[in-house]
Formats: sequence, structure tokens, C-alpha cells
Amino acid sequence: MVDTHCHIYLPQFQKDIQKVLDRAAHAGITDIMMPAIDIGSLEQMDALTHPHIRFHKMIGIHPCDVNTTPEGPGKQLFERGDADEIIAIGETGLDYYWSKEHISAQQQSLREHCQAAKTLDKPVILHNRESTEDLLDIIKEQQDGRLRGIWHCFNGTPEQGRRALDLGLYLGIGGVVTFKNAGVDRVVADLPPDRLVLETDAPYLAPVPKRGKRNEPSFMKYTAQKLSELFGISLEETDRITTENARRLFRLS
Repeated sequence: MVDTHCHIYLPQFQKDIQKVLDRAAHAGITDIMMPAIDIGSLEQMDALTHPHIRFHKMIGIHPCDVNTTPEGPGKQLFERGDADEIIAIGETGLDYYWSKEHISAQQQSLREHCQAAKTLDKPVILHNRESTEDLLDIIKEQQDGRLRGIWHCFNGTPEQGRRALDLGLYLGIGGVVTFKNAGVDRVVADLPPDRLVLETDAPYLAPVPKRGKRNEPSFMKYTAQKLSELFGISLEETDRITTENARRLFRLS
């Protein structure tokens, strides 16, 4: 399995990182995609190693951090994002939940990330919180046939999900799909499995039955099991489909 969105480099894992990675490998995780919070995240990613897991870096500025980079992320995205070790651009996106003071800066940052992703021919990873219509409008504006990526932590309506698919996006399915009252499971059940990828967003949003605990890659098996139930297919088939989707999107060998 491929965890397409995991902040495994954060301090929450510092004390027991090798045990966490051993559990991930035992659960069948072969690849971990690491979205950046800011440019400094790259140095934290460098420390990770495990004999049975491949780690993949992204470069980007989280929308909640754009006010700390007044010059904008554009130049560094193009210069450092061109490296072979950088597999995607992000995470970027919009977040109107934590602050509405920097909306224009967030939107400009999102546009710069999309432009870098198209130029560098890499996926863009999208964060979205209480900003769905603006996010999809900007993706539509930026889509010229070259833009591909993931709506991370998908929690939209059926209409929003289909609109995202029409715009060329994949949908990242994480622990929220297992939450009883979130309603995401009913929406996901009506979407095509060949455009879904698995993720944890660890250390956040642990799935049931681990909800409320620190999330980690090995817990992704619970999300995969939920998808199996929703689509009426085996866990092995869910793993195969979502892994193939991730490999296709990120162009993994």
C-alpha cells in the first residue's frame, strides 16, 4: 500500500520512529509520500530511513503558513521542486477555518503551486478546509490539461467530488471515511474507485478504532477495510486498486 499523505517527519514521531516504521512495513506499507508544511520540512524529511519503505518528498507551503512567507513560494518551488527527489508540489490549498485574514495570499500561493506543478510535470497536493468552491474554482482556472493532483482528505459532497474528478483530480481518502457521523462514507461509495488513493495525514485524523490517538501509517489498513466494505470488494482488491492509482498518479516505478 501507498500512504499518499503522511507527515511522518514531525516531532510527534521522534521518540519511536523506527517502531512506527516497522509497524508500517508489517502492515504492507511500501511507500510514504511526505507533504511539506514549509520549505524547512525538507530537512526534517532527510532523516528518515527504513529498509522496506521508500520515502518520497514534496515541496510546498501549507495555506496556514503563507503569511510567514511574504515573498511567496514561487521561486523556491521552481528551483527546488525540479529535483528528482521531489515527487509532488504541496501541500498547498485553502483554509478558511483557522483564519480569513490571509485569503488573497492563500489564493495566490495556490496559483503559484499549480503553475509550478504544471511546469515541473508533478502532481499538486491540495488542502481544503471550508473553502471548497473557491478551491475548485481556482483549479478550474489553472487547468489547461497539464494539472493533476489530489484533493487531500476528501470530505465534499457528491457534486463536489464529481466536479473534482472532472477537473482531473484524484481524491485522498483517510480516516474521516470511518467516522460514523461524518457522512463521507456515503459520498465515497458513489465515486469511482479508480480515482481514489489512500492516505493517513498522520499524526492527525486517526481512523476508527484508533480515533483520538496519534495516527500512523500502519492504521491505514482500517481505512482500506472501510473502502472494501463500501465497494463490496476484498481488502486485497482495494489495496491493489488504490496502490495502482497512486503509482499511476505519481509515476512510480
